[in-house]
Amino acid sequence: MTKSDLIKRLAAANPHLYQRDIERIVATVFEEISAALERGDRVELRGFGAFSVRPRSARVGRNPRTGREVEVPDKVVPYFKTGKELRERLNES
Repeated sequence: MTKSDLIKRLAAANPHLYQRDIERIVATVFEEISAALERGDRVELRGFGAFSVRPRSARVGRNPRTGREVEVPDKVVPYFKTGKELRERLNES
């Protein structure tokens, strides 16, 4: 599902709201999640999952085209862990 698909579904489920308001709401939610991760905070959506950041240390990698060694600096990467309710819904028989 893309962001525009999400907006269309929310608009269909909430005909009393203007589409531009729904677009603004979705953009604000994503921006707040991004801002929290930039600060190093953890974002938990109960029943869905939790977003956090994890550090990766510097390492020596390889250029797949040439095979030469390349220094890869340390960085922080986003991480998502699914919530219990979502895992159970996905694994229903």
